Amino acid sequence: MTQATPQAPAFQLHDEPGHLIRRAQQIAVSKFHEVHGRHVTPIQYAILRTLYESPGVDQVTLAQLIALDTSSTADIATRLEAKGWILREVLPRRQRRLSLTPAGEAILQGMRSGIEQMYLGMMDSLDGTEQREFMRLLRKFVHLNDQQNKPVDTPTKG
Repeated sequence: MTQATPQAPAFQLHDEPGHLIRRAQQIAVSKFHEVHGRHVTPIQYAILRTLYESPGVDQVTLAQLIALDTSSTADIATRLEAKGWILREVLPRRQRRLSLTPAGEAILQGMRSGIEQMYLGMMDSLDGTEQREFMRLLRKFVHLNDQQNKPVDTPTKG
């Protein structure tokens, strides 16, 4: 009995959406560190930015807002609290309310011009129409594929 030789996919690796999305993420993280250094990570920035925009949010809601699992969010929040950038207040039922400290606000404000520089640097190879279309499609892709937006399958009793 002979085994069939597996067929290669009809498209090249560099044409696969997953590969291109991974490369785009690598590029974005590299640009982030190029502009801001390594004292703040992109996820830490997302937490600081979200706490600035939603002060006093609880840790579980924060995780949902930034699309990160709750245990990773808790770990990162602990590190940000140790740096003195956020305050975690214990609420009933072991929930935690999070807010920026003045030091956290200063870090975030210090990043503002770099964020704009980074955004423009990533997008400047596209013309204005392409930039708008790229962002429209990226938002649509994320929205349509976001696991948090998909209904949870619940077994039905028969």
